[in-house]
Amino acid sequence: MSAVGFPSASVINIGGKPPAAVEALNEAASDTAGQRLGLEEGEKKAVSLGGVRGSETESGGGQSITVKTLLKRMQELQQLLREQQQQLAATQAKEFPTPEAKATAVMAIQSQIASTSAALSQVAAALAKELTSAAATGNVISTTA
Repeated sequence: MSAVGFPSASVINIGGKPPAAVEALNEAASDTAGQRLGLEEGEKKAVSLGGVRGSETESGGGQSITVKTLLKRMQELQQLLREQQQQLAATQAKEFPTPEAKATAVMAIQSQIASTSAALSQVAAALAKELTSAAATGNVISTTA
């Protein structure tokens, strides 16, 4: 039986490589990404949006603990994004044995950058939501005189 548009899907090569080779390269890239993030083998890490919700505030802080946590996480993700962008630039400048090897390495880093950007967007959305709800309940301190 054949798929529409693919007479024999079991022999499709991606970038001149069989599916098994592409899968191995993807696994290797994700393994190194996990090592850089400090994850153990097989461990997945979800984006933390802060464990505290609501209008709880630290004494004298003026911002909810949630807002502070989200701001801290946003800074961490921005730093990680900067590091990944530097790594991408270094990889693009580096010599590789084949153009395919270079493309694979670049795509792996671009994938990491996309994941970090998505996580950063999630944190930014959660921060905006928290600030909006805090403003609605009157928990945001006005700094205007």
